[in-house]
Amino acid sequence: MATLPEYIPIFTTLFSIYFVKEIYAHYRERQTTYLLWWTIGVLTFGLGTLAESINVLFGWNEINLKYWYIVGALLGGFPLAQGSVYLLMSKKFATVTSWIFVSLIVIASISVILSPVTLPENFNQKLTGSVLTWKWARYFSPWINIYAFIFLVGGAVYSAITYYRQVNKEARFKGNIFIAIGGLLPGIGGTFTRMGYVNVLYVTEFIGLVLIYIGYRIIKQDKHRRVTANI
Repeated sequence: MATLPEYIPIFTTLFSIYFVKEIYAHYRERQTTYLLWWTIGVLTFGLGTLAESINVLFGWNEINLKYWYIVGALLGGFPLAQGSVYLLMSKKFATVTSWIFVSLIVIASISVILSPVTLPENFNQKLTGSVLTWKWARYFSPWINIYAFIFLVGGAVYSAITYYRQVNKEARFKGNIFIAIGGLLPGIGGTFTRMGYVNVLYVTEFIGLVLIYIGYRIIKQDKHRRVTANI
């Protein structure tokens, strides 16, 4: 029988749908590359929690496991982080890193799809990459996630430091603090998942997405916000 935390991804998925609609409308208004990447990022966030919702509602199956691993462990926070790269770094750096990591994600995804699955005795029906027989297929995700962490959380922290104590920049400072914490939480949950505590991930994903949204709204509604502001 599923526990209460296992139903949290359902609410996270529903909330991500609302978030995607709002940020996509923002992208349509601004037509900026970083907002497009952030829209994709929120979408993939919701697709990952959708897989978790499917698992609790309909049970475990191999296709859903691999789908979850690709959109969650491989894509994860990469699109959100790449949005920050396009905002904070040079266009050349952003373009080159996009090609490198998108190619890496495609290769890793193919490896996951082709990998056989080995279920241990007394399998608990949880979503985990540990059942992939090709253990090397899991070596891609740490590199992608480290990159995502550096630019998602690091980018938000950098922006917060930049705006700290600047006149009329309090909202951007506060908003980026929320984004930094929100971006950090799913990574913490992912660490617990590798230790076998998958339910922790479900909680941190929901709280993390809510905090990112709060930060996004604080900055978007700032009357002093300019086009170059983070979000």
